[in-house]
Amino acid sequence: MSRTIAVIVGSLRKDSLNRKVVDALIAEAPSGLVFKFVEIGDLPHFNQDLEATAPAQWTRFRDEVNSADAVLFATPEYNRSVPGVLKNAIDVGSRPYGQSVFNGKPAAVISASMGGIGGFGANHHLRQSLMFLNMPTLQQPEAYIGAAHTLFDEQGKLVNDGTKKFLATFAQAFAVWIEKNAG
Repeated sequence: MSRTIAVIVGSLRKDSLNRKVVDALIAEAPSGLVFKFVEIGDLPHFNQDLEATAPAQWTRFRDEVNSADAVLFATPEYNRSVPGVLKNAIDVGSRPYGQSVFNGKPAAVISASMGGIGGFGANHHLRQSLMFLNMPTLQQPEAYIGAAHTLFDEQGKLVNDGTKKFLATFAQAFAVWIEKNAG
């Protein structure tokens, strides 16, 4: 069975390590998973006053996530937490109250950073929000990609075989998780 995964990357940087990790994961993923990147950089800051005439970007984001079977979050770590742009996307998707596009969707979190602990703080901080959003989140394997800047060549291709194998294992576990938890 084919499953659509909404991919939300918390880094807007053109040369984002998290985007590269997701691209490498997609290359190793089972054939039944279809990944669709969901843009978050254009989302106006969440302000409940705007709900009456929600910005078009909010509607687009909500529709794209709502149409997916599951969500993959990829996040760098900013000050031991997630980037503001990712938190904003979560706020936009979870509102109006009681109409969250995230509710019940299987999720997975992967974090990558230049540091040795691979975005551990951001990964776990994000998981707190996902618990509140009622998203069954893949527990194992945990995915913290440290020293990510050393894993890719100049063209952005993953050159580390151990990481490639890990991403294949993670993608397979996520596929199983989706089937177990999809509505």
